[in-house]
Amino acid sequence: QVQLVESGGGLVQAGGSLRLSCVVSGGTFSSYSMGWFRQAPGKERDFVAAISWYGSSTYYADSVKGRFTISTDNAKNTVYLQMITLKPEDTAVYYCAATVRASYTTQSSRYNYWGQGTQVTVSS
Repeated sequence: QVQLVESGGGLVQAGGSLRLSCVVSGGTFSSYSMGWFRQAPGKERDFVAAISWYGSSTYYADSVKGRFTISTDNAKNTVYLQMITLKPEDTAVYYCAATVRASYTTQSSRYNYWGQGTQVTVSS
């Protein structure tokens, strides 16, 4: 059974940084394309960033481009989301997800596995 566990969320002031981690177990990490999504209170779950299973292609939502970086460490079965210059509007629960598709996708319905989420709160 594939499991995803996120960590690294917390409370940070605007302009600060956080790095989220997501450890994948129970599957072949290197065969998954990975994504990060976020959901703010009362809003739908939105795409944030994705990386293809071979690690060379990444894609970002316009709202985070230039501030967030997605990366993987296959030796640790881990995907990261480095976030800098955080803004209050980045406040949300952040979820990592895995898909068996070879290429990244921005569509949440195409992801096969999800983590439980980690809260990120950015104060102004």
